[in-house]
Amino acid sequence: MSDIQIPTRDQIPHEYTWNAESVFASPQAWQTEWNSIANDLPSLKKFQDHLADGASMLADAMDAIDRIIRRIGKIYVYASMSHAVDTPNQAASKMNSEAQGLFGQVSGAVSFLDPELIAIGEAKLRQWLKAEPRLKHIEHYIDNLFRKQAHVRSGEVEELLGMLSDPFSGISTAEGALTNADFKFPPAIDSAGKELPVTQSSVYDIMHQPDRATRRSAWENYRDLYLAHKNTVAANLSTSIKQNVFMLRARQQPSTLEAALFNTNIPVEVFHNLINTFQKNLPTWQRYWRLRRKALGVDRLESYDLWAPLATAKPKVPYPQAVDWICEGLAPMGQEYVDILRRGCLQDRWIDLLPNQGKSAGAFSTGWPGTHPFIMMSFADDIFSLSTLAHELGHSMHSYFTWKNQPTLYSEYSIFVAEVASNFHQAMVRNYLLKHNSDREFQIGLIEEAMGNFHRYFFIMPTLARFELETHQRVERGEGLTADGMIDLMADLFSEGYGGEVHVDHDRVGMTWATFGHLYADYYVFQYATGISGAHALAKRVLSGEKGAANDYINFLKAGDSMYSLDALRLAGVDLSKPQAVDDAFAVLSGMVDKLESLLGK
Repeated sequence: MSDIQIPTRDQIPHEYTWNAESVFASPQAWQTEWNSIANDLPSLKKFQDHLADGASMLADAMDAIDRIIRRIGKIYVYASMSHAVDTPNQAASKMNSEAQGLFGQVSGAVSFLDPELIAIGEAKLRQWLKAEPRLKHIEHYIDNLFRKQAHVRSGEVEELLGMLSDPFSGISTAEGALTNADFKFPPAIDSAGKELPVTQSSVYDIMHQPDRATRRSAWENYRDLYLAHKNTVAANLSTSIKQNVFMLRARQQPSTLEAALFNTNIPVEVFHNLINTFQKNLPTWQRYWRLRRKALGVDRLESYDLWAPLATAKPKVPYPQAVDWICEGLAPMGQEYVDILRRGCLQDRWIDLLPNQGKSAGAFSTGWPGTHPFIMMSFADDIFSLSTLAHELGHSMHSYFTWKNQPTLYSEYSIFVAEVASNFHQAMVRNYLLKHNSDREFQIGLIEEAMGNFHRYFFIMPTLARFELETHQRVERGEGLTADGMIDLMADLFSEGYGGEVHVDHDRVGMTWATFGHLYADYYVFQYATGISGAHALAKRVLSGEKGAANDYINFLKAGDSMYSLDALRLAGVDLSKPQAVDDAFAVLSGMVDKLESLLGK
């Protein structure tokens, strides 16, 4: 029997749960709205084949589509959050499935829009934008549409592609159900023989335990369950990759990489610049591994030692203290910014805070215009939880300002800019804490957190990106993917990154790809690394007191998707089309290794 019991969902105090009732008063109210949207969908048909009737008709159609999109978004947020915080809950799982299905129906119902706009022609649409004030806001949308014109198919094909969103989401849903709800990991056993329950939301907390036996058993038990199901999870990911290849061919794109980046107008060179700069700077990581091995006093550094604490005392950071420190770190952004954030944390219940049985792994920010920007996480009263909270609040503040300043059409900003906002928060808060708490153990713990964050976003994610590119290219060439082949590829990439400084447990390290659901969103992971690079560049502007830097950053948040991602970042003050910001971020990383080396006296 475990010595630590993780509560069930119904044991979590209400004040630490997300504010579901602010979206819908009850599941019954959700169902009523679901039925209403389903009944209202056919009303969009009156616009189909009639957009060319004139500017007024197009404006009416855009208004009607906007209303339906806002409504389906709230349906989806309520269902997906309800499922994420309690994955074994069958009612929530049913809601989530129904929300995905209705979302697919909505996508299909509005799919006539782009083909008809293209048929009207750019010149006439430009005239309409000037003549009809209700169309002024769609100017960027029209720019982007005609940029993508060559890859927009006929109305019939677009309708079918839109309808695929529901069945195509099934693979990711199945993966989440398998690994979050069905996987039951054996407990970790510490050196005294005590058990600690291993779940998706607790495993990395255990990996931060000082007892090496605890870490080893948690790591092995966690990875071994994935290995026991390696063929199933490999088939799931392979199917997801095949879906991406299908879509590139349907869209008549040259590669999955180009297809994925084309949507946000990101040149493929941005991806390759990141990977090349990452490989060039691997010696910085290898220097850190050597330092870590010496600090831990082990002959051979194992994968499960990469999270081991270096500080002898683990600073306790209760949630209210974390909120205070985050607000103080972000004070240079202005009082309004801080007040909004504090109210979200302490009054409006943006955050589903505590771990419970069946809660999804990791943390994320979600929401929709008309809802709060909610956060799901598992807070553990430590520096790492503080950092995660700051990160997710970066996303949430991005959403807050976008939704307050943009129409629904531009409310879904790209992942590429999203990861800048989240890492910006961490950089700002970390800088504040390093300056205002000189205690040696606290400083070591804080740099450990920073290195842990960089490890995830600036080492693991670029390594996964290299894996992702190679597996996609294999399928594009018509080659098959197997579990063992994917394990070999992953293990080889980590071996290169570790440079002999970390022992590679081939099969367990090789299963890393299976533990990241991010890979079900194609070419997502590299954007964590570009994001952390842009974040540190922008934080440097603000912290150095550069005139207008804070205002530039807030204007970037307000822009949402109303301009291309690279242009929005240039507005904030960083150019990620060039590798300089990535090189500069590695310089920050190297400086942290230097400081840690000094603190440890190694």
